[in-house]
Amino acid sequence: MELKESSISGCYELIPKVFLDERGTFVKTFHEDIFRDCGLETNFAEEYYSVSYKNVIRGLHFQLPPNEHTKIVYCVQGSVQDVVVDLRIQSPTYGKFEVFSLSAEKANMVYIPIGLAHGFEVLSETAIMMYKVSSVYSPEHDTGILWNSVNIPWQIRNPIISQRDQSFIEFPNFRSLF
Repeated sequence: MELKESSISGCYELIPKVFLDERGTFVKTFHEDIFRDCGLETNFAEEYYSVSYKNVIRGLHFQLPPNEHTKIVYCVQGSVQDVVVDLRIQSPTYGKFEVFSLSAEKANMVYIPIGLAHGFEVLSETAIMMYKVSSVYSPEHDTGILWNSVNIPWQIRNPIISQRDQSFIEFPNFRSLF
């Protein structure tokens, strides 16, 4: 597995080996020894997926302390533009974002450390996103920042966004606990 550093400290694009033959593809998305050797989180408490349709934007989500978590995300069907925003006050990239192009075809992943918000927009007809997180979902700690308050270059002009995601605080008014 190859790790590509992003401009945000601790956030990586993970590029696994894709095994392709006449039957299809095989991709190993996690290997404890490789992750540990690279200094990445190896203890994950939950895994889940979402199915989203073209022109959907989800995010920008995160969990607050003490239930914050490291997250690994990847697309197993379709393609998305994936985004992370640094919410760590002491970070030199506080308030900055990084954009990744994730697809089932590329099989790439994003490793998102604690203190980053995450979201994505669906570019294909349907996208299935997998999430592996280091803490169990906690509704009272689950929140986000408004998707369009960080100047992210979203490709979708008229996105489909949940009421909840539309109600998040704008980034300039957000007071980080990270």
